[in-house]
Amino acid sequence: MTAHRDSGEETEAVATGTGDSRDGYGNGYDFGMAIGVVFRAYAKATEAAVGDIPGGPRGYFVLTAAVQGEASSQRSLADRFGVDRTVMTYLLDDLERAGLVERRPDPSDRRSRHIVATEHGRERWAELSRRVSLVEQHILAPLPEESRAGFQSMLCALAGHLDAHGPAVDLCQVAADFDITGEGDRAPRRGRRRTAG
Repeated sequence: MTAHRDSGEETEAVATGTGDSRDGYGNGYDFGMAIGVVFRAYAKATEAAVGDIPGGPRGYFVLTAAVQGEASSQRSLADRFGVDRTVMTYLLDDLERAGLVERRPDPSDRRSRHIVATEHGRERWAELSRRVSLVEQHILAPLPEESRAGFQSMLCALAGHLDAHGPAVDLCQVAADFDITGEGDRAPRRGRRRTAG
């Protein structure tokens, strides 16, 4: 997506993705670079918004899962957020000490614990979620107002799909599509000599 800064058509160009990819806000960003820029801005702003709870943004996301009843176990949380189980245990210890969550035995599996938000945790989450909402508004401000909800909805749908099914990238198919398997085009590996033959 790009924008024409000087043409007066900035909003339309941002919304439609038209314009020279090396001009305006696009600066030649590809999909991966654009996602990285947005993620870093979001992560930095979210750290400032929720950095006063244990674990910062990670703690906030765990608290959100607990408030929304989506924290069925420590293991499921670790898997969901891509965090080592030991790290998740320490984070939950910190959140529990702060009175934000508690671990309750799972009636169907005594080895497992449900992570539940305490009343204090729900109150803190309400305050923190207002801060995060302001961060989101700030990040989305360059988009036309009528496009913001749709953008968020599509991004959440994509994230939900990837979370449930993985990236669904068949590396063999990618190699075939781009003919990456050709031996002649491969760069030599470091530390090995190529001999003429």
